[in-house]
Amino acid sequence: MTEFRPGSFQMIPPVIKNLIIINVLVFLAQQTLGPVIELKMLNLFALHDIHSVFFRPHQLVTYLFLHGGWDHIFFNMFALWMFGAILENYWGGKRFLIFYVVSGIGAGVCHLAVLYPEMSHIISSLSQQYSPESLQEALYSPAYPVNEATLGASGAIFGCLAAFGYLFPNSLIYLYFFVPIKAKWAVLGYAAIELFSGIRSSAGDNVAHWAHLGGGLVGLLLVMYWNRTNRRNFY
Repeated sequence: MTEFRPGSFQMIPPVIKNLIIINVLVFLAQQTLGPVIELKMLNLFALHDIHSVFFRPHQLVTYLFLHGGWDHIFFNMFALWMFGAILENYWGGKRFLIFYVVSGIGAGVCHLAVLYPEMSHIISSLSQQYSPESLQEALYSPAYPVNEATLGASGAIFGCLAAFGYLFPNSLIYLYFFVPIKAKWAVLGYAAIELFSGIRSSAGDNVAHWAHLGGGLVGLLLVMYWNRTNRRNFY
């Protein structure tokens, strides 16, 4: 059995290092360029529902590099290093980058698919309440529900977590640095929590649970495909 402790892994592979640098620089731009510029960045690069006037296909990639707060980016970058560094060392930089982007796109597509019926209903309801002029103004308002932005690397990172649990199921992860748990149980437990939270979807919950699950599922399917001829190598 192998053990995995966050503090025991010192090397930061090049792709992980560059992803962290890009994420931090973009976040600092969000924080320092003012609310007007930040709103423009969100409208252009954060992921929007396909009904939104701000939706663009490239957002399925660019939303991964925006974050909503200091705690959001800190925990995402910590998890990216914690699991992604091992995967990059195992696969190499090129394959890891492909995996990361594909998982992130999968997370975004899953999130949009879940949003689609909900937003269709909202648009239909609001169209009956607003006059054509008022509706036209609302289409470009940040307060319009369809324009709510989704951002963060969590979906791609959940793909990394799923891949780590698949490739290294018996490795020990130390929760809160003290509680040992095998990777496979940690991944399954986290997935169960996300599934429950996604189904429950209480008011005020601004976490994209289905994006997390989508990223994890796409990441798992991809790593299973890559590992289809080498199923005995589990650690």
